[in-house]
Amino acid sequence: MLERKVEVESRDLGKERLSEAELDKLIGTRDYKEFLNTRNELYRERRMKEKPPSRAETIKLMAKEPNLIRRPIVIKGSQMILGFDEEAYRKL
Repeated sequence: MLERKVEVESRDLGKERLSEAELDKLIGTRDYKEFLNTRNELYRERRMKEKPPSRAETIKLMAKEPNLIRRPIVIKGSQMILGFDEEAYRKL
């Protein structure tokens, strides 16, 4: 995006974590499981694919462990792209 001279606002989630309220608002009515980083060690250890935690538990875990959040999260207006998707970025 920077190569395309698109102005972006970024946030280092390791330094400035998302609160539970921010995560709840960000997820909104979307499937909360889409926000889980399937490559994260905690995701694999807890076998979240087979036994996904509840929405509330997921939000608590992501607030404590920001690496559990699938990134990047790109938002433009009401559109959101989760994870790296170059084609979707071009369309956005």
